[in-house]
Amino acid sequence: MKLLKKHKHLETNSMDQGVKMITVSAPSSVNTEQFNTIRTNIEFSNVDVTTKSIVMTSATASEGKSTVAANLAVSFARQGKKVLLVDADLRRPTINATFSIKNPVGLTNFLTEHSISANDIFYKTSVDNLYIIPSGPIPPNPSELIGSKRMESLIVALQDAFDLIIYDAPPVLSVTDAQILATKVDGTILVVRENKAEKEAVKQAVSLIRHVHAKIIGTVLNDVDGGATGYYGYYGYYGKEN
Repeated sequence: MKLLKKHKHLETNSMDQGVKMITVSAPSSVNTEQFNTIRTNIEFSNVDVTTKSIVMTSATASEGKSTVAANLAVSFARQGKKVLLVDADLRRPTINATFSIKNPVGLTNFLTEHSISANDIFYKTSVDNLYIIPSGPIPPNPSELIGSKRMESLIVALQDAFDLIIYDAPPVLSVTDAQILATKVDGTILVVRENKAEKEAVKQAVSLIRHVHAKIIGTVLNDVDGGATGYYGYYGYYGKEN
């Protein structure tokens, strides 16, 4: 594993500067507690089966799925679980910027270069128990790579190496990547941003995920005006899909 230097600031949610890590900058805040609540609800969503792999996605872009994925990964890691956050959004990656990795060898390298092993793309973060796989270079054929046999074998191998793997996937309505990944993991969580997501778009996203017989284990409502105070005004909840 490669050890990352501690990142200095994570304030801007973008491909260039990374997502907002409230769980790192303000671990005792109300907003961080919301992520802890989401974590707890995921753990108890099915008491008979342990959820080891999750796809985090949204209906459309800019709903906060990368922010939720990264902060949720920190929440699980702080509970003592060995957690891996995978940037499976090969078109608009954020993890390398969030964790201050310059020109990282990542998922794309592993999927396209057989000389690259899985051990070459893991990075240890400054958060105990949290590891990441950045996306690597943006490829011309992301969907084909996500649906490849090499990706499928990597997913299986990761299940044995970590307590929890969170895949940050592209929006469902934009490309097929999230649908492909959803069929290979234990469950999918849909991030819905208040005052941005359209009802029909969310319904269509749910329908597309269910069309491939993938399991939706819940929804996170993001950016709710619930009177929460904090670093960037995040407030959310987790609800089980029926």
